[in-house]
Formats: sequence, structure tokens, C-alpha cells
Amino acid sequence: MNENLVKLLLQEKLFPIIRSRDPQKVRDTAFALIDGGIKFMEINVVNPDIYYVIDEVSKHAKVCAGGIITSLQAQTAVDAGAEVLSSPIFQMNLVKFSKDRQVPFIAGASTANEAYSAWKARVPLIKVYPISALGGVSYLENLLRPMPFLNILPMGAAKLSEIKDYINAGAVAVGVGRDLLSGYSYSEVTGRVKNILKELKD
Repeated sequence: MNENLVKLLLQEKLFPIIRSRDPQKVRDTAFALIDGGIKFMEINVVNPDIYYVIDEVSKHAKVCAGGIITSLQAQTAVDAGAEVLSSPIFQMNLVKFSKDRQVPFIAGASTANEAYSAWKARVPLIKVYPISALGGVSYLENLLRPMPFLNILPMGAAKLSEIKDYINAGAVAVGVGRDLLSGYSYSEVTGRVKNILKELKD
């Protein structure tokens, strides 16, 4: 699954991030993304009600449970149907859980040292977060120059207009939340996704 995860994101390029305390909003947003052609998304577990949404959405698309920090959260997310786990941090208890349960884990990193440590622990995909605050595309280029073997997923206030630049700089895909979703109706989200997926394939 680890290799498949990277391959899937290489194809998709856009990795939507949903974060809301309102489970109905999360559900409706997820299905708006699916209607637009998204096959894989991250749903942040900001409260226990979100697990029910993951259970429903995972029957229609691959779901990465985001914001996972404890093994208990990881277990609950997997039981709900999440096929991938994502954390804002890198920690070995989640790496161990990932290996034991054969569930891919996306670890968070913000420094070269953290990214390298995650790679050494055989984490298949490293989320560099918060990418915009760290310096955006130029930071990613500087990170990958000495370590081109890293599979990097930049996240954190990334914009749709920057996706191609990040990909050209060596990113596997780009996590986008607010710039894709904030302030748009569900039908607009579907339309925006269709447009950006078409642009990324051209």
C-alpha cells in the first residue's frame, strides 16, 4: 500500500484537506470533492463525531484520517475505514502502529532533520508543514536539493495556483484546504475541483 499511496498521489497531484468541527459540513464537502473527481482526501479528526463521517465517505473514496497524534486515535480511525493516517508531527508510536497494522502513515516534519528521521523510519510520505510559513516552494527546493529521495507532501496554507510550482520543485502532491474550500458552496467546490484536475493533467 505504501508504494500505491505514493503512486496515487503522483497521479492526483491535488490532495484536499477537510477540517471542520461540523460533521455534516465535513460529509457534504467530502461528497462535493468526490463529485468533482477526487479519489483520495484527508479528513481531519477534530472531534469524535468525525469518525462517523470517515465511515460513510470511505465507502466512496480513499480517506486519510488527519490530525492523528495518539495510537488510540489511529486505531479508531482505521476501524472507521481510514486507509491512511496523517499526523502534524513525527513520532515513533504512530510509525509502530502503521507497521503493525499495515496502514500507511504520513508523518509531519518542518525541518531537514525531522524529514530525514521520518525517512530513516521508513515513513513512505512526509508532510512538510506549515509549508507557506517555512518559505513555500523555495523551502521545498532547498530541502530536496541534498535529499532528493524524500517523498514530500507540502501542506499548510498552500494555494491551488502554486500546485504546479511545488510539483516542479519535486513534491509528490500538494495538500490544499482553505484555498480550495473556504467560502465556496458545495457545487462551486465540485466545479473548482474539476477545473484544477483538468489543468493539472494538461
